[in-house]
Amino acid sequence: MINKSRKVKNTVMMSLFVISTILALVPLFGVLGYVVLNGIGALDFDFFTNLPKPLGVVGGGMANAIVGTLIIITIASIIGIPVGILAAIYLTEYDRTSWLSTAVRFTTDVLTGIPSIIIGIVVYTTIILRTKQFSAISGGIALAIIMVPLVIRSTEEMLKLVPHTIREAAYALGIPKWRAIINVVLPTAAKGILTGAMLGVARVSGETAPLLFTAFGNNYWAKSLNEPIAALPLQIYQYAISPYEDWHRQAWAGSLVLILLVMVLTISARLIFRTRKG
Repeated sequence: MINKSRKVKNTVMMSLFVISTILALVPLFGVLGYVVLNGIGALDFDFFTNLPKPLGVVGGGMANAIVGTLIIITIASIIGIPVGILAAIYLTEYDRTSWLSTAVRFTTDVLTGIPSIIIGIVVYTTIILRTKQFSAISGGIALAIIMVPLVIRSTEEMLKLVPHTIREAAYALGIPKWRAIINVVLPTAAKGILTGAMLGVARVSGETAPLLFTAFGNNYWAKSLNEPIAALPLQIYQYAISPYEDWHRQAWAGSLVLILLVMVLTISARLIFRTRKG
């Protein structure tokens, strides 16, 4: 009777887990399927190579927006990922209980919940109003601010999963702490850290509000990082609220490209990590 009761409970719980997993996947594949269904028809060679057409003119593409998105994400990653990883190393390996570490963790949690439009306004008032210029750099800074707390939290959790015995073994060999962190701890947690960084990139890739206040948008090729630059989220927003049906089609196509871009970045990072491990 006891074994039968345990089997029934196990079956019920497994059924709940499976149903919950399916329910979690339904919105994901539902959104992906809807975007693919609406956007695949507008994807062609011109979409990836041409600039946007003037108002009301059919055709054109989002080549400048695709390149602009890559530029802004690169700037945000160069700033946000190193800062987040280094801060997490300090919190995990050097200072876990002091008032400073507590304050940093609290600030990180608060910053994670701040609406992105607020960050855009802050960057606008502190950088744009002083420089009198919208730019790719200010857009990258805004996205980096959003990215930092995500990278800190994910990296901190991954470092905590590294067994202390590994650190103690390194110390027993006379390896300095900083070198043990670089050569032992970080490689052990590299996969999780990389995944967290990619989650941060994916999180900021679709942000529109901060870029409205910083990058502003541009219908042409940006010639400098200190001038307005196009980005896929901005272009999608502009096309989605327009009254032109062709622009609506291109907005769906841009959404599909943005999703594919995030997927390619994530898969590439995984493949690079596996290659290096091999």
